[in-house]
Amino acid sequence: MSISLNWLLIIIIGVVGLIVQSRLRSVFAKYSQVPFPGGMTGREVAEKMLRDNGITDVKVVSTPGMLTDHYNPQTLTVNLSRDVYNSCSVSAAAVAAHECGHAVQHATGYAPLRMRSAMVPVIQICSSLSTWVILAGMLLINTLPQLFWLGIAMIGASALFSVVTLPVEYNASSRAVAWLERSGTLQGGQIAMARTALSWAARTYLVAALSAIATLLYYISIARSRD
Repeated sequence: MSISLNWLLIIIIGVVGLIVQSRLRSVFAKYSQVPFPGGMTGREVAEKMLRDNGITDVKVVSTPGMLTDHYNPQTLTVNLSRDVYNSCSVSAAAVAAHECGHAVQHATGYAPLRMRSAMVPVIQICSSLSTWVILAGMLLINTLPQLFWLGIAMIGASALFSVVTLPVEYNASSRAVAWLERSGTLQGGQIAMARTALSWAARTYLVAALSAIATLLYYISIARSRD
């Protein structure tokens, strides 16, 4: 694929990413206004899902920001944004259950999560250095082409990390929806709402993976054009 076509692909994926992000925020805002019977907060939903799965060593804590929810396997914490932590809405229940899905993955030794966690130290280095290595490699492309290829390898590692993240996120959402329905936490149309919200969230990771792959192909095409 030519450099121009790769660049066009990156732009298209970027536009799609903006659309997906906008839709995600719209869906979550809409369903954050839908309460569910029982009046459980996101924190209480998370604590119940952890208990139901026999997980007693993970704490549920509040974290600042919007859509900053995540599970931290190092500190064994389910971190919920304040709007999710304190809310009694379908959105809050879906997000809380999703993050607990990661805790269940960790507790059961889910292979893609183990692989993703093992990659984190390398990816942190690649993320902080890849741009500078690529720039230096482009400046020295004629005298030290290996440096440019090293930058491409770093971008490739980040792309692989994005791909490995996909099954982790989709599986966590699947576990969340299954538990929400099985436990009776959400019922009927609320289950459909939770599934829709988590589907849009998962699409952001899909777009990120496609963007990383497109970026990798772009730099590979540049390197090949110099041969």
